[in-house]
Amino acid sequence: MPLLTVRLPEGASLDDALRELHLTRADADIGYGLICLDPDDGLYALRVTDVAAQRLNESDSETTVYADPRIEPAGPDSPA
Repeated sequence: MPLLTVRLPEGASLDDALRELHLTRADADIGYGLICLDPDDGLYALRVTDVAAQRLNESDSETTVYADPRIEPAGPDSPA
């Protein structure tokens, strides 16, 4: 799932972010939640579906979408 950043008012909740971004709960990783990255600047992170990220990239929203690749431990056959 892509990770996006968005600027929201201080103390914003997940529901506030969804409403601001015109997303549904199905569009977001509810388990990941809304993460406050910089409270002084109102910067938050949210994981969303690929479809939602594409919609936000094409919209006028002030979001930045990043890849959020799954990181897994190296297997026994991986070079050290």
